[in-house]
Amino acid sequence: PHQHPERGITTWLLSRDSGQTVAKLRITRAVPDELKVHPGRDWFTVLSGTVVLRLGDRTIVVATFEAAEFSTMVPHAFGAQGGPAEVLCILDHEGERSHLGPEPAS
Repeated sequence: PHQHPERGITTWLLSRDSGQTVAKLRITRAVPDELKVHPGRDWFTVLSGTVVLRLGDRTIVVATFEAAEFSTMVPHAFGAQGGPAEVLCILDHEGERSHLGPEPAS
């Protein structure tokens, strides 16, 4: 696993091919206040726990065994609610760079 304690996320890269990346994320942070955008689409299913997805002006609670898919050009952020959550996600290359890569310096 790759731990990112400053971001509240641990990642396991499961598969990468020419078009997409499959990863498992363990999320310990609350949903961040700052929403971000990047080209592409994200898809995730919650394996355990509960994820709060902020998508534009909407807040969506995604429980265990539920899934979400959305355009990442919509401002978005996600975090765990009530304890750690684990998700399986499929990301395109822009999503991989944004969600699994290092946090850009401020």
